[in-house]
Amino acid sequence: MTSKILGISAYYHDSAAAVIEDGKIIAAAQEERFTRVKHDPRFPASAIEFCLTQLDCSITDLDAIIFYDKPLLKFERLLETYLANAPKGLRSFIRAMPIWLKEKLYLKSVLRRELRLLAGGDKKTKLPQLLFSEHHLSHAGSAFFPSPYKDAAVLCLDGVGEWATSSAWHGIENTLTPIWEIQFPHSLGLLYSAITYYCGFKVNSGEYKLMGLAPYGEPKYVDLIFDNLITVHNDGSFDLDMSYFNFAIGDTMTNNKFNQLFGGKPRNDESDVSQKEMDLARSIQVVTEEIVLKIVHHLHKQVPSDNLCLAGGVALNCVANGRILREGPYKNVWVQPAAGDAGGSLGAALVAWHHFFDGKREVCPENQTPVGMLNHDAMQGSYLGNVFNNEQIISAVNLQQLKFTVIEEEVLYDKTAELIEQGNVIGWFQGKMEFGPRALGNRSIIGDPRNTTMQATMNLKIKYRESFRPFAPAVLLEDVADYFEHTTSSPYMLMVADVKPELRLTTDEQRFGIDKLNQHRSTLPAITHVDYSARIQTVDKTTNPHFHKLLTSFKQLTGCSVLINTSFNVRGEPPVCTPEDAIRCFLATEMDYLVMNNIILKRSDQPQDAIEKAKAVEFAKD
Repeated sequence: MTSKILGISAYYHDSAAAVIEDGKIIAAAQEERFTRVKHDPRFPASAIEFCLTQLDCSITDLDAIIFYDKPLLKFERLLETYLANAPKGLRSFIRAMPIWLKEKLYLKSVLRRELRLLAGGDKKTKLPQLLFSEHHLSHAGSAFFPSPYKDAAVLCLDGVGEWATSSAWHGIENTLTPIWEIQFPHSLGLLYSAITYYCGFKVNSGEYKLMGLAPYGEPKYVDLIFDNLITVHNDGSFDLDMSYFNFAIGDTMTNNKFNQLFGGKPRNDESDVSQKEMDLARSIQVVTEEIVLKIVHHLHKQVPSDNLCLAGGVALNCVANGRILREGPYKNVWVQPAAGDAGGSLGAALVAWHHFFDGKREVCPENQTPVGMLNHDAMQGSYLGNVFNNEQIISAVNLQQLKFTVIEEEVLYDKTAELIEQGNVIGWFQGKMEFGPRALGNRSIIGDPRNTTMQATMNLKIKYRESFRPFAPAVLLEDVADYFEHTTSSPYMLMVADVKPELRLTTDEQRFGIDKLNQHRSTLPAITHVDYSARIQTVDKTTNPHFHKLLTSFKQLTGCSVLINTSFNVRGEPPVCTPEDAIRCFLATEMDYLVMNNIILKRSDQPQDAIEKAKAVEFAKD
């Protein structure tokens, strides 16, 4: 008899659902992909329905449903924090209470109500047992259980769960044992978010922008941050000076004392990014990396394994991850591709299987790893979302009376490679949708990394986002060392490495400003950041044969086995989910071609009224 488990994360940000069967991951998806509301925090009804479809069962067929954290512990933290700071924060407390008293405090009842609605609405419907994991245990479960290791240290760093903001674990076979934790309000994730907020970017989404901005700055504020905001101990643990922050009891991340320390109010998000923001971004990046490395070195003394697994929002800092791999004491580093709260749904489901049901865990032995696969894991390349056949795609295209061409698959990759080599920007919609924040070659916009104008074109005409944002390279796994100072697999775009010195065209005598974005820094200018770094995705023929074939065709045509890979969306919306989403995004931007399975649409062939309608829909979202 098989065991079917549903994991849910919801009500804070990035709600998601995941299902497993006898410990095997079947499907996982974020709610935002279906609702088109970026970082949607609501109950993931659509994601759950999708997951159950993939499992071919109903809610009542499940053996257990597990939520990714414990709301009562969160409420305890909220109350204790307000009581410790009273009467400060009274207005914030009054605003928070109605939500807690109406829903979050009674989350078990809320969840049962929502689940019964999905099951048909009958109040007498008998639901499976409802379990609750702790937030950081869910993160740890998502990091270790799908990893390729039987034994590993596990490190989880984020903003805050119930109480924990940082935690360390020892994973052995099917168990996770806690080692230590750091509790709220002392949080490396919230410190990074505070600088994100002060620099004028949105918390819980703008951290990516801050990381991308960092190479344009100098680390001028590092000492100021260490001397005033955070005290770091020999073991890597830390304390924040809360007199500078407002996030514990207020509506903002920082306060006037913080503003005075850095010489002014936070940047207005409508104003231009200045050198100050660049320097702050670089400084907090340096601080984060130094603290994380200190933590990792101390953790290795406690858990002297060869392997380290990472999860939590801070684990999406791919610059820090690259330094951990290069400079840390662990031989192998594996990062959960959905490292944030969305991945908590999957981690919770795996915790239920291994800890509540004592389910077995199978790890692929190194000597049985498929040819070409390094660090083989259980995530299936993170391709865990929905998939569409040609009939469904053609139906969506015909509905808008668009012109298209169907070509045989054996010539699809060569044809697409030719279009890319000619300077075209391609919407690439193939196979199963990715789980997590990164596009990994199935819901991607792709282009030629050798093209000197491609970065500006894609940022300004396709993505409609800040011009300083870098693009990531997708590279054939077998060729990664030919282009980058990196030799292992990086399938989830969560490691940063430098472009090889022989490919660089300029010296780094001074840092370029944002107005010098098109400086030809390497022979791959569109994916080389100002500091010669790149956020690498290695593409393996086992996990993504379609994308591997395209890269191989491009290599045969040009001698280059690298492509630009960025998520298939415009600023402000999540990556596309369905053919309808892909068509709308394609028509509303300046993309040249859309390739869905082996169906190709050329922008210049499409009726103008369809283009104008799609633009109206996209612009209405802004």
